[in-house]
Amino acid sequence: MNDAALAATRQHLLAHPVVAILRGIRPQECVGVADTLVEAGIRTLEVPLNSPDPLASIGMLARHLDGEALVGAGTVLDAAQVDAVADAGARIALAPNRNVEVIRRAVSRGLYAMPGVATVSEAFEALAAGAHGLKLFPADVLAPASFKAWRAVLPVGVELFAVGGVDADNLAAFRRAGACGAGLGGSLYTPGIARDELARRARAALAAWAAAGAGR
Repeated sequence: MNDAALAATRQHLLAHPVVAILRGIRPQECVGVADTLVEAGIRTLEVPLNSPDPLASIGMLARHLDGEALVGAGTVLDAAQVDAVADAGARIALAPNRNVEVIRRAVSRGLYAMPGVATVSEAFEALAAGAHGLKLFPADVLAPASFKAWRAVLPVGVELFAVGGVDADNLAAFRRAGACGAGLGGSLYTPGIARDELARRARAALAAWAAAGAGR
């Protein structure tokens, strides 16, 4: 992926910053789930690698949603996994931790690198390794106040995402505190969820995010 493609990935992610984390999804259901989410307005999807046959799901979604939504891979823990998800069609590499090797490989493969960090020291180390965005994890433990505090010391414009314990009820608080995006896992998608319930949850999350940004 060249610089223009990476810039397009970043632009898409910032335009569609509510990320659906599809942990546990199976390839046979991923297209239907994705169509439901896209119709509801969510255009950024993540398949964690501890899901059943995740590379197959990532590949299917990348082909099916080409031009409609962005597909990322989550729980990326080593460089070999970075290569695998890049080859499958993912454009974002997300991790629960700050692993310099993973960050650097993601950057070298042209993926948007978003490691997980829980301290300011980890945040600066991740940025020094080339991370494009930071996933504050677990966000519900760090709380919105952390975003305000971190913004005061991190470089201006660093993209901070709230992940872990985020739902439609606290999403607005994270945005008001300085998050530029958020990932929703079990509060949005669980394996086997009814499509109408999934759509309802997606719309509620998007409404909460939009309301927090009104007038900004």
